[in-house]
Amino acid sequence: MSDPVVAAKKDAGIRAANMVKDGMIVGLGTGSTVFFAMERLGERIKTEGLRIYGVPTSNQTAMRAEEYGIPLTTLTLHPKLDIAIDGADQVDPKKQLIKGRGAAHVREKIVADAAKQFVVVIDSGKEVTGLDAAVPIEILPFAYGSVAKKLQELGGEPVMRNGVKKDGPVISDNGNYVIDCSFGAITDPSALEAAINNIPGVVGNGIFASMTEKTIVIVGGRS
Repeated sequence: MSDPVVAAKKDAGIRAANMVKDGMIVGLGTGSTVFFAMERLGERIKTEGLRIYGVPTSNQTAMRAEEYGIPLTTLTLHPKLDIAIDGADQVDPKKQLIKGRGAAHVREKIVADAAKQFVVVIDSGKEVTGLDAAVPIEILPFAYGSVAKKLQELGGEPVMRNGVKKDGPVISDNGNYVIDCSFGAITDPSALEAAINNIPGVVGNGIFASMTEKTIVIVGGRS
């Protein structure tokens, strides 16, 4: 594989998939690195007879799971998961994350919270000394104006995420808008995560700072 970033993503995904044991209920994140993990899980199902069920975090992931032959279930039937595998946009040394480039961060956070282990698969380009990327925030469409004002009061610069191959805003799988809000260097991710979530109309945001104890970070291409 000539592209070193793609090779690193594939390596991380395969290593995460190899952590999955027979009989597990697995949270399946959204994004290119996770899809390598899903591809490997599909191979293990076919060649090893691995028996698992996956809980997808997006419609895209559900379609990929069907393609790879991974049986799916729901949080209603399985509210406690053994492991969740997902990617990240930024990871700091404390294993705090920013996620949501794929606009699936609300479901991803729910699934990660339900899992005993949260395995984050990345390439080395996602490692940072401190979080500073724009924070994806899913909001109720009705509340756009008031939420944007409150985010500005927190020191943020909110921008509506617009579609690439459609006119108008990106709509999440939950039917909501997504705002990308820049705060510069985030000195206290936990406090900012809580402050954003306390704004009426916010469904959830892409800072993952409360589950570091159960988070395992796999950096592709690194032992």
